[in-house]
Amino acid sequence: MARGLNKVMLIGNLGADPEVKYSASGTPIASFNMATSDNRKNKDGEWEDRTEWHKIVMFGRQAEICKDYLKKGSKIFLDGRLQTRSWDDQSGQKRYLTEVVGNNMVMLDSKSQASSMNESEHDTSYSNSEDMPESPPNNLPKADDDLPF
Repeated sequence: MARGLNKVMLIGNLGADPEVKYSASGTPIASFNMATSDNRKNKDGEWEDRTEWHKIVMFGRQAEICKDYLKKGSKIFLDGRLQTRSWDDQSGQKRYLTEVVGNNMVMLDSKSQASSMNESEHDTSYSNSEDMPESPPNNLPKADDDLPF
């Protein structure tokens, strides 16, 4: 019998700097919101932009990289899986949160863009530039591709 597949792949921009907390065992946990955008023709034939926001959670070394290198506006490629958590709020209502648990993240900003953004906002420079990719993967679709889905 076939097993299920829970896979999410996103390309987008961070809405704010990542927040990093640590579990009781010391594992870093980064969380941030990520915006993805697309545009479509509406019923009048005019192009309109649509933005979706995604709650992202990263663990371990990936969380540390997020903390050290990502800032509001950073463009990233992320792959992971969907996970839904539930809890009871203060009034006893059942609440649900669906988030993307990231497995891999690739920074898509160039080194010069990321460095100048970092220096202008925080007046610091990257301490370990070999963690920064030189260029995005060449197998990602271009933004102006007319994909049928």
